[in-house]
Amino acid sequence: MTTLSLTGQDVSGFTQEDVAALAKRLEQDDYTNPFEALKDWHTLRAVAFQRQELAEPYLYLLDIEAYDEA
Repeated sequence: MTTLSLTGQDVSGFTQEDVAALAKRLEQDDYTNPFEALKDWHTLRAVAFQRQELAEPYLYLLDIEAYDEA
């Protein structure tokens, strides 16, 4: 399994195809070690924060919940 290698989580050049491939790897969960999966998860999370329109169809993979700190 090949994971993306990013320095500083620069996702400005990501395309819809890049994010779809990333999500597909996460859905298949066929990694040789858990750190590769975690790296892809963090990459998708960075995309969700920086380019939300690309990650919106795959937000269910992140399990991000709103927190009420009141």
